[in-house]
Amino acid sequence: MPGAKEQDVKPVTVQARCVRLPHKVADAGSLAPVIETRALSRGESELLIEIKAAAVNPSDVKAATGLMPYAVFPRTPGRDYAGVVLDGPEGWVGREVFGSSGDLGIRRDGTHATHLVVEMDAVVEKPKGISWEEAAGIGVPFVTAMEGLRRAGIPKAGETVLVMGVNGKVGQAAVQIASWHGARVIGVVRKSEPYEGHANSSVEVIDASAIDVAARVRELTGGKGADIVFNTVGDPYFDAAHKSLALRGRQILIAAIDRIVQFNILEFYRGQHTYVGIDTLGLSSIATGAVLQELGPGFAGGQLKPFAIQPNAIYPLEQARAAFIAVAGSARDRVILRP
Repeated sequence: MPGAKEQDVKPVTVQARCVRLPHKVADAGSLAPVIETRALSRGESELLIEIKAAAVNPSDVKAATGLMPYAVFPRTPGRDYAGVVLDGPEGWVGREVFGSSGDLGIRRDGTHATHLVVEMDAVVEKPKGISWEEAAGIGVPFVTAMEGLRRAGIPKAGETVLVMGVNGKVGQAAVQIASWHGARVIGVVRKSEPYEGHANSSVEVIDASAIDVAARVRELTGGKGADIVFNTVGDPYFDAAHKSLALRGRQILIAAIDRIVQFNILEFYRGQHTYVGIDTLGLSSIATGAVLQELGPGFAGGQLKPFAIQPNAIYPLEQARAAFIAVAGSARDRVILRP
């Protein structure tokens, strides 16, 4: 009603179609998601979003297959999204937004649905010129990369960043952010292949199957080593990363295959090194939104670019199982659900 106060306006209620996982399963092939309809409306300081696209992340598959004991079931999975605000405080309705989260789809219902209710401070304005699918694909990889570099210290011009697993999505995001800030970037791949992503300067690539990584890093840096090593793989590259660090160098760790590694403590403290562990599942929606806000100018200015989304990597909600299986199969493409 014209002139009514914000709190007197009745929130919009929608019948949202949601992917539901009834319980954890042994593997992705055993998943049996169903589509359920649920009534959704926003609370105070929340937004009701009509989802246009949502990404499927490896963490969605890991939670569904029992690798995250704190994941709540039954649940609607999904951490990343892009969409239009359907209901919210004055000035919000109709705005195109995107976001991500450490708790959506893990500890509360997530983004694999037609609609989502999320905190107002969690969303970020979608950059113009970026498609819904591209915006939905930004989330977890860029948040992980940015949070790692924030915690380790944003690289400066003249510093060297070594990215291990450079063609993975987090690796590509780390390259983009580091080169945006003027750092020199060296990438490591497990077999001979060029760097596949966007960068703001040239990226030298080391083939780990053909050459000693640490020795080559020392050679490329005049003996100094890397100021930051972003290790997206974990233990297989741990020793090479450790030996590649410059004095006061920092290694960022986001993953593990085998959980236990050995390293030389004497070299660690004499090198004055720092190890930074990153787990974006520990970030709330609002904390994740703050990270994405820092990346906004890069996307707006073209220094950061979303991942290209392949048409065959886009699935309707009804094919969520196929999308999960594609991600479980280590697909390099960003996999997207489009309601």
